[in-house]
Amino acid sequence: MKPSIHRFGDLQLKIMKILWERREATVSDIHKILCKHTEFAYTTVATLLKRMEEHGLIKHRLEDRRFLYRPVAREEDVTRDLSDHLVKGLFEGSLADMVGHLLKTREVSREELDQLEKLIAEQREKL
Repeated sequence: MKPSIHRFGDLQLKIMKILWERREATVSDIHKILCKHTEFAYTTVATLLKRMEEHGLIKHRLEDRRFLYRPVAREEDVTRDLSDHLVKGLFEGSLADMVGHLLKTREVSREELDQLEKLIAEQREKL
């Protein structure tokens, strides 16, 4: 079963980032990290983890009477699916429109522009 990645909420994405970074974590570990920035109820985190597991995004194993959660969905797949959903939904599939929008509406440093030019040049070589 392929998880419905484009329906991630912000909190789910934060949880996935924690799991990708740590590879495995308990509810308590995740709760502590999340609460560094915003206060969340422990039960909210536990409920979300259960739902995410039901949707095939994560799995758990039992160790010393604690659930250790790990990601099943790969970061690359989630990133691709979320960005594809964004490009299709907001920019009618046009990558150029999305990049143009971002360049017009965000502050962009010289370093970021250099990096974008390098990425474009690399893509051109592949064509």
